[in-house]
This record gives sequence, structure tokens and C-alpha cells, in this order.
Amino acid sequence: MIAQSFIRELLNRVDVVAVVERHVPLKKAGANYVARCPFHSEKSPSFTVSPSKQFYHCFGCGAHGNAIDFLIEQTGMGFAEAVRELAAMAGMKVVEDKSDAPRRKRDDEVDWSELMLKASQYYKSQLKQSEKAIAYLKNRGLSGEIAARFGIGYAPAGWQNLAAVFPDYSAKTLLETGLVKESEEGRRYDIFRDRIMFPILSERGAVIGFGGRVLDAGEPKYLNSPETPLFEKGRELYGLYQARKAIREAGKGIVVEGYMDVVALAQHDIGCAVATLGTATTGMQVQKLLRHTDNVVFCFDGDEAGRRAAWRALENSLAYVADGKNLSFLFLPEKHDPDTFIRENAKAGFEKLLKEALPLSALLLRELTSRVNMKSEEGRARFLQSARPLVTLITAPVLGLMLRKRLAELAGISQSELESLYLIKPRVRAQTPQKVTRKLPSLARKLLQVLLFQPEFAGRFNAVLPESPVEFQALKALLEILHTEPHLQSAAAIVEAFRGAPNEALMREVGKELFLWEEKKLSKEDLAHEFEGALAQLGELERKARIEQLSSKSKSQGLSSEEKRLYRQLLRREPAVMENGKTA
Repeated sequence: MIAQSFIRELLNRVDVVAVVERHVPLKKAGANYVARCPFHSEKSPSFTVSPSKQFYHCFGCGAHGNAIDFLIEQTGMGFAEAVRELAAMAGMKVVEDKSDAPRRKRDDEVDWSELMLKASQYYKSQLKQSEKAIAYLKNRGLSGEIAARFGIGYAPAGWQNLAAVFPDYSAKTLLETGLVKESEEGRRYDIFRDRIMFPILSERGAVIGFGGRVLDAGEPKYLNSPETPLFEKGRELYGLYQARKAIREAGKGIVVEGYMDVVALAQHDIGCAVATLGTATTGMQVQKLLRHTDNVVFCFDGDEAGRRAAWRALENSLAYVADGKNLSFLFLPEKHDPDTFIRENAKAGFEKLLKEALPLSALLLRELTSRVNMKSEEGRARFLQSARPLVTLITAPVLGLMLRKRLAELAGISQSELESLYLIKPRVRAQTPQKVTRKLPSLARKLLQVLLFQPEFAGRFNAVLPESPVEFQALKALLEILHTEPHLQSAAAIVEAFRGAPNEALMREVGKELFLWEEKKLSKEDLAHEFEGALAQLGELERKARIEQLSSKSKSQGLSSEEKRLYRQLLRREPAVMENGKTA
């Protein structure tokens, strides 16, 4: 394992501009560099690289990260491979030390990603020892190479096998990560038992959850990890980490419904498939996939359930379709899913079927017209009524216009009549970008932003932090990092310290927000003023909390003479000094 302190030191020394420039031509624009985004198609540059923050950020598709993230996204490297590549560029020798701790952790803080990785490694080791599980995968046509690519494992039968992996089987984190459950009587047991295990990876390659499939008859056939701070089903796509390179090479991504569908397609050299995770396709999943490709094909079974799933995917995609992006729908023959179809028809048969995929607009119109009698006025009126809430979701100007034109033709009315009926005003191209009103950040969020922007301010932090909301917990962790590792000055290196921690997603969001702060062009004095104002607000929160605490105590137990004096001082907003000399 690569030492975490080495990774942060590497990001402190490497220049993200030099890393990106090896793959994308950059142009200087003020303090930053800009280019057309390498992760989605665009005509004008919205991809920005910040030398001061050591982050890249695309204002078009939302791609964001540090030099490690860029290599992973651009080349398809794994995390460790990307770190080694950067180390070679920087002339640094990789430090590997299992005992290395990134920072002193609080008693309640655990590296969740490390825990999930350990479970994944255990399941993989168990697959090698189970003839039954190996025979099942071979019978499904999977090779050892594909099983290894997707990290497939096996959870043996038995109620507490993970107790051999995690000596503290009673640890709260095993419950929080969804590896074990607890009965009403308080007895712990493994969630996954006698199942083929499919690790679910984040886009950066970290294990965030699992899907387990029964080998024989049993219910449920598939069992997913519960939602945790690491894993949210509606945001993730199974196989996306492994499919990124193939998606770019194929120029499309294929969305299927099951783990076995993804690995079966990969087995037949169609590596651009991903799967939803036991839920209907969500808008967040569509948006994530459209960052990787302009062409998405939804592949569903040809039965009634498949048609319903396709319609849900269509509804949830409308708001994310952009002109130049193509979403289409492929329906397999009845009694077939992608797994069975490609095993019977091979790659050539599946690719031939792909050419028959229906464009989103064609499926939308086909479904809506099939539900009514288009020969009657009443039917056409109902057709327009059903189409209205769907069409108005589309923000893509050209596609929206073309669909409304086609709706008018089918209904036998003019397009202007339809626009009037739908109360849609013709879109006028804005000559200048409209000002976006942004929600003001919370107090904790503002402090996180200021400290990432100006890490040296951590030495001036002298306020008491509340326990909630969760942003204050992240702020506490950030202050600890800045105090223990004051040499970390780039925001990218600081945020990297949160990789695998429960606050990782939050800190990455705050890192993105630094690009908005750069737009303000604040001086160091302005930042200091923001920082001092936030500290004053924290002090006021603490004052009110102490007043409430003392007021409550006076009603139940009464106050001592010193507490009464303190209470009066707090009410008058005077500096409250205790007899021991400490300020309250």
C-alpha cells in the first residue's frame, strides 16, 4: 500500500498544469489555464486548470479533481498506477508503508474505503477456494480474466465468516458500511452469505458497496449493499470504473440492468456497458454517464417489465438531454436479457441489434400515440395533454423545438398553436451570460472554503465548534490536518487527505466551490475579513448555546453564584471570564 503521507507530498510537489498539458493543449487565461474539456464534447472552452489550487474543473460537465484524478479519468489507470506515474514524473521514489497513518484519527473515525477493500479481498480469496462458485461462473461463460477484471468473489455460507477478517466484529463501522446486520436480540451476522460477490467501485476505483447473487434458487436473487455515506444507489453505475476506456473507444455507453449483463458483455469484447443498481435509472446516473460519452444506449428486456423500465429511464433523462447528445433504447427479444442474448448470438449479433435502437424522441412519440386514439379529437387532445409535462422538461433548445414541431403535426394543429397551448415562449439567444444567483454558503461551509483557499488561517482559529451539522465535523477534521501537516498548502493535497473518509464527497464539493471564489477576486485582506466574521458568528453561536444551557439549569437545579454572574455577562455580551481565568 502506498503511504498516504507520500501521496499528499506528491500532490504538493507535482504541477497539475504540467500533467494536464501532456494530454490537453492549455491556454493561459488570467491566473488559470483553459481548454476544451477532454471529458465531453464542446465548442468553447469550459475546462479550467488552477495552478494555485492544483485542481482542474469543467464548468460544462462538472468534471473535477487533482492530478491523480486527471490521469485516472483520462487514461483509465488505476489509483496506484496513477500515483506511480506522477511519482516518476516528479522524480520521487514511491513510499510504501502499511503502518503509515495519514493523520491522527479520532476514536470514531475510520477509513471506510480500507474496510470495504479488505472485505473485497476476502471475498476474492474465498472464490478461489470454492469449486461450486467457480463452476457457476464457468457455466455462465466467464473466464478467469473477466472475473479478475471485475474483482468478482464469493461470500461463503455461514453466519459470521467476516469475524475472521475483522477481529472487532462488534465494531459500529461494520454495521454502517452494510457488511453485517444485527438482529433484534443484538446478534450480529453477515449480510452476504453463499453468494457470488460483485464489488461496486466509485469512479476513482474505491470499493463502496457490493452486489451479491445467489448460486441456486433463492430470494432475493440479487442483494445490494444498503445505502451508506460511501454508497448511494441512485448516483452510482456498476462497471463504470472498468468501462471508461472502452466507452471512449466505442464512442458510446450501454446501460443494462444486471451485474451479469455487464460482465457477460465484457466477456464478449463489449466493454462499454454499465448497470443500474436495483433501482430505476436516475437522472444523476444519466448525467454521470453523459460526462463520458455523447451516445447512451439503454438496453432492456423485451417484456412488459423492460418497457416500463425504459419509460422510467426516458422520463428521468429528459432534463439532462443536450443538443448533440444522443440517447436511444434497445429492446431485446422476449425471454432474453443481455447475458443470454450475447451468449447465443455473440458480439456480431448484439452489435447488429444495437443498430436498431430507437432514438429517445421516437420512443417518446411511439409510447404516447399508442395510449390514445389518434383518429379522434379527444384522443389527440389527451395525447397533447400527456406530452406537455414531458416536453417541458427538455432544456435542449433544438431538440425541444423539433419535438414540439412533431407533436403539432401529429395532433393536426400549427406549431404556434401548440406553443400557445403549452405557454412556451420562443427561446431568444442571450447576447451575454445571465447572472446566476447562488445560494449563500452556510457558516461551516464558508470556513471550509476560506481555509482551503488560505490554509495558513488555521493558526488563527480560536472558536469552539458545534457537533452538528456534518459540515462542522469536516471542519474539525480539516483543522486537525492543517495543524498536524502545516506544510500542505495546495487545496488539492489537503482534499486528498480525505480520500476514503466519510467526509470525502463533501470536501470534494468544497474544492469545486473554490473556482467560484476565484471569480470574486478577493484579496488576502478580504479573505481575512471573511474569516474573522465567520469566527465572530461561531462565538455568537457558542454564547447562545451557553445561555440556553444555563437557563435550562436554572429552572431544574438552580445556578451557583459564579454561574449567575456568567449568565448576566453572557446576556450583556460581555467577555465572560471564569475564576480559573479561562474565557467562557
